[in-house]
Amino acid sequence: MRTLILLFSFQLTICSFSLSAQVLYRISGNSAAAPSYILATNRLVDMTFLDTIPNVFKCYSACNKVITEFAMQDYEAIAALRQAALLPDSVQLRNFYTEEQYHEIDEALRVHIGMGMEKLGRMKPSYLTEMMRDELMKKWLQYDEDRSMETFFEKVASQSDIPVYGLDDIGETMYMLFDREPFEWQCKELFKVIEYPDKEVRQERTLREMYLHGRLTDMAYQIKGPDNSTSISFSDYKIYSQRNLVWVKRLTPYLREGKAFITLNAVYVGGEDGLLAQLKAAGYRVRAVNR
Repeated sequence: MRTLILLFSFQLTICSFSLSAQVLYRISGNSAAAPSYILATNRLVDMTFLDTIPNVFKCYSACNKVITEFAMQDYEAIAALRQAALLPDSVQLRNFYTEEQYHEIDEALRVHIGMGMEKLGRMKPSYLTEMMRDELMKKWLQYDEDRSMETFFEKVASQSDIPVYGLDDIGETMYMLFDREPFEWQCKELFKVIEYPDKEVRQERTLREMYLHGRLTDMAYQIKGPDNSTSISFSDYKIYSQRNLVWVKRLTPYLREGKAFITLNAVYVGGEDGLLAQLKAAGYRVRAVNR
């Protein structure tokens, strides 16, 4: 009986080990001088989860540069992004909603953020949407930006004078954050989050659980599936997929040199149009670490 218990425990350990490893991948071949690594991240997951990913710190220590979506440690760039979040003086958000809708948005912002439209009304709707989503995740999913695994290696690299490179420049980042959807659609997305916050929370909880089990492909299907009516859905996934093709080209010099540690949100990494699939199509050998 004791032998069976130990065997069962061992099988559970192996299963957990295997699943965890599916968020860390080794990239080699295609004239690369040395291997590089891609770590898929989830911002709602605490940095302590990194301790459960076998060899992630060993892989990081074997690299001499960090690649991420946008180098957020560039404080001048962050200031520029905040400026870009402002509406032109000629645009008034009130004109895009009924009085009842505008009041509902104002009330929700006061409850969740502590400020209403008198202070936030000059911000672009996409920015307000992300502010609302952040507050919902903090309240219902214990999101802590300071403890998120998403920016852990970027921060460590910056503190250790290891170069950090962004795959998008400041203009492209502004576009992704504030302008990838038509303005009228952004207004609808904001009201959708205000009206159905439970859908946003439920979707992010599902994606987080999939991530914790290494199911990156399922995450892609969850986002682009026909049943997804949240603020990040099929149209966003199409833009992510198109950007992955550009990212493969921009990653080429880093991968050719090798020893690059690439850390990106998991929604960009998995699935048939994800970055891993695009790298394979470009001729790289991609395999999970400790699979």
